[in-house]
Amino acid sequence: MKKQSIGVSFHNIYDEIRKILFEARAKAWKAVNSAMVEAYWNVGRLIVEKEQGGKKRAAYGEAVLADISSRLTEEFGKGFDLTNLRKMRQFYLTFPKRDAARLESTKSQKRDPLRSELSWSHYRLLLRVENEQARLWYINEAADQRWSTRQLERQINAFYYERLLASKKKTSVRKEAKEKLVKVQPEHFVRDPYVLEFLNLKDYPGLREAKLEQAIIDNLQNFLLELGKGFSFVARQKRMRFDDEDFYVDLVFYNYILKCFVLIDLKIGKLTHQDIGQMDSYLRMFEEHCRGEQDSPTIGLILCSNKNEAIAKYSVLQGSRHLFASKYKLYLPTEEEFVRELQIEREKIERKQVSEIVEFG
Repeated sequence: MKKQSIGVSFHNIYDEIRKILFEARAKAWKAVNSAMVEAYWNVGRLIVEKEQGGKKRAAYGEAVLADISSRLTEEFGKGFDLTNLRKMRQFYLTFPKRDAARLESTKSQKRDPLRSELSWSHYRLLLRVENEQARLWYINEAADQRWSTRQLERQINAFYYERLLASKKKTSVRKEAKEKLVKVQPEHFVRDPYVLEFLNLKDYPGLREAKLEQAIIDNLQNFLLELGKGFSFVARQKRMRFDDEDFYVDLVFYNYILKCFVLIDLKIGKLTHQDIGQMDSYLRMFEEHCRGEQDSPTIGLILCSNKNEAIAKYSVLQGSRHLFASKYKLYLPTEEEFVRELQIEREKIERKQVSEIVEFG
């Protein structure tokens, strides 16, 4: 009986500690995002009022913005590229009457059109909504219902507001929308790249990789560097931003013999047409934003590893296929070499996991 009471007491304490930590995380997420939204709105206000003389557009605006972007990035890290600064400018222009609303709040109880419960990621999505009434409705609904950014994006893409207006049976529309929402994970705020940028924290690859993926990528990184075929490591979990979406490439190398970048993406599971299309998108984005004038066309490599088989597939843009066939294959590892390495590494990792289970189980 005594042993049982100790167990019950332990679980009660654990549950209370767990509750405290979850509440603290939620407060931290809200505090950071509230500060970020406030700061970015004010950055947008300064850009419009000072650099553009209060006008929406100016002949010298982009040159000034580029200089500000370069200097901010140097001092404060990522998050202040031209795309983000333009978003901040758009953010202020979309909500210019915010100060007036707050000044009048004591008299007329007028609420700030921005809700502190929402993050910068939320507002970047909301800026896509052109209809002002719809945008304000999404703001309040997202804040009141505690939607994550993915949930908000789904509702916008599904025309939730418009369907509600058009439907006579609004209850069924609301029920359907609620059922299709993905559950919010408590650690969601840690994964938000904008939070990491705002706090100038390192974007650790471990935040996105499962243990098996991370272990295989570790090995592939070493494998390529040890080949002696001109590979030089460039980046891990390389982030590329297109419009309001972030894309991550597992590994990026530069081959100084071929004078080209090599993008590597690992998939745990079967190779799909979506994987190939995604790598094609990565190549196009990298070619446009990262490749230098003297560099040869970028190469993509998709690696798929599941329990039954491993697949390696090179991907190049249409205009680079002849070059790949005649030159690149002389210096790059063959697909068979990658398959063999993937199989060896996966078996090694799985044996280690089994031995750990036996030892500690």
